Amino acid sequence: MADTKTEDEIILFEREIKEFWTKFKSIYGIEQNSQTSALRDSCRESIKAISEKWSKKLEEGDLMIDKIQEFSNEILQQSQRVSENQEHLTELKSNLNQEEQQKKDLTDSIQKLKEELMKKKEIIASKNKTTKERVEQLCKSKVLFEERLGLEIRRVHDEQLEFVFRHIDHKDPDKPFVFTLFINEQGDYEVTSCTPPLDCIAEFQLKVRETNNFSAFIANIRKAFTALSYKQSA
Repeated sequence: MADTKTEDEIILFEREIKEFWTKFKSIYGIEQNSQTSALRDSCRESIKAISEKWSKKLEEGDLMIDKIQEFSNEILQQSQRVSENQEHLTELKSNLNQEEQQKKDLTDSIQKLKEELMKKKEIIASKNKTTKERVEQLCKSKVLFEERLGLEIRRVHDEQLEFVFRHIDHKDPDKPFVFTLFINEQGDYEVTSCTPPLDCIAEFQLKVRETNNFSAFIANIRKAFTALSYKQSA
């Protein structure tokens, strides 16, 4: 009888345990589901907030990248402009150097021409002085030549002097024997004509250039005309 009571109590205890466990699981499961749902919602909100935050940061990052790219492009364009300006500046500098060199060359050429002109002026002045002295010498000798040698000196075209000898041909004392002379650019005596012609005139011209003895030159030509006249009369 006691055993039967013990078994019933055990069965009742087991039933109560089962009921308690069932209620416990029911209550715990509801709370757990509620907590899980709240936690899931909380996680979703957190994930959403984090996603929005990082999405915003990514957008800001994209904007920053775009700005950096834009800035880089602007720097590149500026660098290209600087490079072009540098090339232009180099070209201008080269042109300026060329112009300076051309200016220097032109100045040197002008200076050289001035020096050459001064030398030519000095040479011309010296030749003019020599020519003047020789003309003066000829003028001083004119009277002597006319009186002693029967010589007449005339000034003809192009600053030439014509020398006319007479009293050479004993058959015709008034017959003229003529040669024309001038002083060339080199300041030398030069015979331009001789009538009648003398084969030795070139030799006399060379000698007077060497010795500058004009009186001997005139005397030699008269002697040559005289010899020619005697030869023609023979």
